[in-house]
Amino acid sequence: MSVPDYASLVASQRAFFLEGQTRPVAWRKTQLEAVKTLFTDHHDKLCDALWKDLRRNVNDADLMDVDYCAKEAAYALEHIDAWVKPLHEPMPLVFEPGYLRVNRDPLGVSLIIGAWNEPFMLVFGPLVAALAAGNTAVLKPSEIAAHCAVAAARLVPEYFDPRAVAVVEGAVPETTALLAQQWDMIFFTGSPPVGKIVHQAAARNLTPCVLELGGKNPTIVHSSANLKSAARRIAYGRYLNSGHICTAPDHVLVWAEVKDEFLQHMKDTIRAFYGDDPKQSPDYGRVINRRNFDRLAGLLGSGKAIVGGQTDAGELYIAPTVLVDVAVDSPIMKEEIFGPILPVLEIDSVESVIHWVNSRPSPLGLYIFAEDKDVVDTILSATRSGDAEVNECAIHPLFPELPFGGVGNSGMGKYHGRWGFEAFTNARGVLHHSSTVDPGVRYPPYAKHSLERVVVNKLMP
Repeated sequence: MSVPDYASLVASQRAFFLEGQTRPVAWRKTQLEAVKTLFTDHHDKLCDALWKDLRRNVNDADLMDVDYCAKEAAYALEHIDAWVKPLHEPMPLVFEPGYLRVNRDPLGVSLIIGAWNEPFMLVFGPLVAALAAGNTAVLKPSEIAAHCAVAAARLVPEYFDPRAVAVVEGAVPETTALLAQQWDMIFFTGSPPVGKIVHQAAARNLTPCVLELGGKNPTIVHSSANLKSAARRIAYGRYLNSGHICTAPDHVLVWAEVKDEFLQHMKDTIRAFYGDDPKQSPDYGRVINRRNFDRLAGLLGSGKAIVGGQTDAGELYIAPTVLVDVAVDSPIMKEEIFGPILPVLEIDSVESVIHWVNSRPSPLGLYIFAEDKDVVDTILSATRSGDAEVNECAIHPLFPELPFGGVGNSGMGKYHGRWGFEAFTNARGVLHHSSTVDPGVRYPPYAKHSLERVVVNKLMP
């Protein structure tokens, strides 16, 4: 089966954009209302798709995808009037009368490539930003979350003009063909290796891009931490969506003197969350497919399971697992886990934590559990990560007031709330100088106004 040529799709969106159709704030608000309505009108259908792909319960489906997308659109609707206002700066006296202004202009035609783990959030979240900023968008949902991709492809045409928003289904060939087109912005969520491919494709046309990648998010449990609270929040962040979350705690570095107590809290917490047999829990999901199941099952041998470790290939089930006695050079410590397995390693000093973080690729998130403020401040000031949380983990993407995104190997660019709006705009500086006042001191011959120029130069910006 041949791959379609997407040139006509991109051309139709570009023509729509160049006609100025997307610039009025009223149009943008209509599109944002459409996003919100899509997710409220079809709540049950979208939750069902998430159940079929990920065995995601309704509460978590709302938290990370369905209700989340409706709320993201509502937040943009509430704030868009403030976002689009030009920024005014004072004009230096020597150039009066006049003004300096920064306009937020839309970039144009955008490509949004989503991931399978949060299949609606990672497509429609960036779409909200693109529409609020006045762009058009072609959406490419992940084919791995097949039911969710089909739902998006069927519902989007009911709510949007294809010249403004369109969905392309497919796998690698279709994505490759899309990347060959000329875009004004590319937004990609996925792994660092694929992110590099996307970045290379963008570079061919000097296209700006936002890359939301992943990494191994270190989670620090200091001896001053509230261990029970830390265990509950870490378990929640690790096993939510079967660990298929890019912000999930990847591994724990715990102070040796509190390790045993922390591990006991982890055991108690997992039992409290999912019962004696998590396989029967309605709140515990499944691995997305056999390929990822086999990969994760292979990582279980990297340490000793003190909780979990059970698997069922037929159900794509891997129990919520805690591993100890994990070697630093073991397979599980060499890749992002992206599943319900949590290695716990000992550490003995703040200096060791800083060295650990800084000697590895910069993570998407850094999580510090400590009541000692000096410990928190020292670690934050001496390390680099996309974002960070203190006495929490994994949940910062739920706050549109915060920028979200990686740094270095975990990505580039930020979005959510105003940060997404800014990502899809060009900050266009505008200088307006009155033509009625035009002193000759500015122009050659300079010797004619040498004394005046001394004064003018002091007033120049």
